[in-house]
Amino acid sequence: MRAIIQRAKDAKVTVEQEIVGEIEYGLVILLGVTHEDTEEDAKYLANKVVHLRIFEDEQEKMNKSLKDVQGEILSISQFTLYGDTRKGRRPNFMQAAKPEQANTLYKQFNQLLIEQGIKVETGIFGAMMDVQLTNVGPVTLILDSKVK
Repeated sequence: MRAIIQRAKDAKVTVEQEIVGEIEYGLVILLGVTHEDTEEDAKYLANKVVHLRIFEDEQEKMNKSLKDVQGEILSISQFTLYGDTRKGRRPNFMQAAKPEQANTLYKQFNQLLIEQGIKVETGIFGAMMDVQLTNVGPVTLILDSKVK
C-alpha cells in the first residue's frame, strides 16, 4: 500500500462539480493499493499517518502529529500510484489491485483512521475527481507499507 501525504490548510474533492469531501486543516492522502496488500498494510499506514510528527510546534519544528493538532484527513483512492513507467510512454497499471480488493482496503484504511478519532472525508472510489488543496510548507511525503 502506498500513500502520498500532503500537509494542507484546506482541501476539497469534487465530482461532477459537487463537493463530496472537504477538510479545513490536516492531511490529504492519495492512497494506492497493490495485489499483495492486506489489512495489515492498512493498519500499518493508518497508524503511521496518525502519529507522524509533521506539524509544527511553537518553535516551528515538526514535532506534532495529526492527533496533536486535531487535524482532519481527506482520503482519495488513486490506483495510478502503482503505474509503471519504465517501458514505453504509456503507464502500465498491472501492479494496481483490482477495484474490488482496492476499494475494500481503502475503506478499511479510512475506518482505521476513524477508529483513532480522526475526522475522515473521502472522494468517490473510481470516479473522476478534482482535488484542490493548499499545501502548507510545502510538506509532501511518500509512505509505503512494504518499505519499513
